Amino acid sequence: MQAFIVLLPLFGAMLAMPIGKTSGHRAAEIVTTSLVSIAAVLAWLTFFAVGFGEGETTIVLFEWIRSGSLQANWAVRVDALSATMMIVITTVSALVHLYSIGYMAEDPSRSRFFAYLSLFTFAMLALVTADNLLQLFFGWEGVGVASYLLIGFWHHKKSANDAAIKAFVVNRVGDVGLGLGIMACYFVFGSVEFDPILDIIRTDGMVQPPFAAEAVHLSDLSIKFLDRTYPAIEIIGVLLFIGAMGKSAQFLLHTWLPDAMEGPTPVSALIHAATMVTAGVFLVCRMSDLYAAAPVASAIVTVIGLTTAIFAATVGLVQTDIKRVIAYSTASQLGYMFFAAGLGGYGAAMFHLTTHAAFKALLFLGAGAVIHFSHHEQDMRNMGGLRTQMPLTFICMMLGTLAITGVGLPFLYPDFAPFPVGFAGFVSKDVILEEAFFGIEAGKAFASAAFFGGLFAAVLTGFYSWRLIFLTFFGKWRAPAEVRKHPHSVPNVMLIPLIPLAIGAVFAGMVFYKPFVGKGAEKFWDGAIHIAHEAEAAYGDGDSHGAEHGADAYADSHSAEATYADDGHADEEHGGSHDIPIWVLWAPLIAGTLGLIAAMYQYLGEDPLKPGLIREGGLLYEFLKNRWYIDRLYQILFQEPARIIGRVLWKYGDEAIIDGGGPNGLAKLMIIGAQRAVSLQTGFVFHYAFVMLLGVIILLSLIVF
Repeated sequence: MQAFIVLLPLFGAMLAMPIGKTSGHRAAEIVTTSLVSIAAVLAWLTFFAVGFGEGETTIVLFEWIRSGSLQANWAVRVDALSATMMIVITTVSALVHLYSIGYMAEDPSRSRFFAYLSLFTFAMLALVTADNLLQLFFGWEGVGVASYLLIGFWHHKKSANDAAIKAFVVNRVGDVGLGLGIMACYFVFGSVEFDPILDIIRTDGMVQPPFAAEAVHLSDLSIKFLDRTYPAIEIIGVLLFIGAMGKSAQFLLHTWLPDAMEGPTPVSALIHAATMVTAGVFLVCRMSDLYAAAPVASAIVTVIGLTTAIFAATVGLVQTDIKRVIAYSTASQLGYMFFAAGLGGYGAAMFHLTTHAAFKALLFLGAGAVIHFSHHEQDMRNMGGLRTQMPLTFICMMLGTLAITGVGLPFLYPDFAPFPVGFAGFVSKDVILEEAFFGIEAGKAFASAAFFGGLFAAVLTGFYSWRLIFLTFFGKWRAPAEVRKHPHSVPNVMLIPLIPLAIGAVFAGMVFYKPFVGKGAEKFWDGAIHIAHEAEAAYGDGDSHGAEHGADAYADSHSAEATYADDGHADEEHGGSHDIPIWVLWAPLIAGTLGLIAAMYQYLGEDPLKPGLIREGGLLYEFLKNRWYIDRLYQILFQEPARIIGRVLWKYGDEAIIDGGGPNGLAKLMIIGAQRAVSLQTGFVFHYAFVMLLGVIILLSLIVF
């Protein structure tokens, strides 16, 4: 059954175009949507079976690569981590397929579009069910190709082509790091399979790379890199994370994500909200044992994640394109996941990944409905007043906004409820910030910055999220007269997918709290992301990423046994090992509320477009509107020099030297020679007689001498 979860979308991708040509676009839409929906049902059955019953299983389909000691099978690895990713991928993909039937109804190439969607789903499933790093890399590159095809689907638009190329190129930069990390793993461990690698890491086992005279403990192994020597495990951790940065649009490799909004809105929901951009988080969690043993690499993950959370949130404050606001919101939330993982909260990162998939896909698909209704208008300044025109979309996007801004009832847990009560984002984001607070107590690197930076990002999240709602659904309808007279009706097939996503935005946090990060976390994950006791002993001596990162410590910190007493002291009933001051529980809610109040003050008046604190033309506005000038910096550092070098090589290297001294030069020489030879043909007999006499003299001279 697990193999069919991966293969059914592949079958859909293969069948979509032939069926579309023979039986019409609708047949292709039905076939692909049905196959992905069946995969989603099977994924949910697998999730409950693996997470709450059967445990981990690996199905080897065939031997893929064997070359000397290098071996890689094509397998379907199903544990709690991959099962969680499978339900996220297949559920969102099935709903996006259904939504696309309405959204792409007028597109003449929609069979190709559905083929691309299913191809992407297959590649993503191949990635998360990989049993080794090479299969993961196959899926990694597969989703890169599919995203390129989907972002540039409307290839008649130059902006779409440019965005597709930008996404492809930037991701290749990150993939260089991932490729080197995979090579380093094989170099150090002699294997690319997860189990042998992680077993050695957990036990600080013996390794003997080709250059080593004898086997040494992994913790004692160093690698020379760029003329300096570093611990091997740190090098591997940093290289793998560079790949994660590219795929998950983290700071410095984030520039492709906002431009990728040029693709159709269903693409944004599938790729850039719930699935592909979470691949980097999945990779870090899959290799969590490695990062737990690599404090420097984990610190880098924390810093980059925190920087991304703040950077993307600040830039989102001034965006006017409704999809770009949500895109920067995605990057910011991914930053939360990464700094949680960097602090050892791998379960918290996966928890937020899962809840985020629901409410962010909801926001993207809701935005798509608004764009469709408004004749493909994406500027929020030309919207407004749509809550009466689109009541169901308004309600669903309100629920998504309540989720992402973290609305909940922190005073109910644990005295009056067995789990935190609130929208999905409230529960999962609160767990991440608690992880940062625990990190402060444990003395972990950058934990204080992560906690207070996360709260600051929560304030910004509240502002830009409610700004989107107020500009889009409140006030007067600011659209042109022809749009107000003849708006596009939104078909039911586009509205139906919003409902299950809205349910997830409300309840996912409360439902998944206990198995993901609560009292049942250790049993649920069953070693998929936690550190074994042997590794704790090996790496825990004075190491902030040692025993505190173990599954037992993590479960104790975040289970119902943890302390949430109002007085800040240990709760005798639950007997937790950490004290959580009441202000820590309330801080995320207060942060989001501050953002809401600021947005209400600015955008709920008679003139929602009036100048605010961040005024157009001001220095701060220009800084944020130009996205911290990172794109401009890259243009100066990389694009312009590359253009100049390319032109020099073209004009002087290619045309002047290669062509000039090669084919063009030889051709010119032959022409000159022919012209000279022609001049010898004068037509006078005495000229020919003179040449013949000269030839005889030369011939006789050669014979004599």
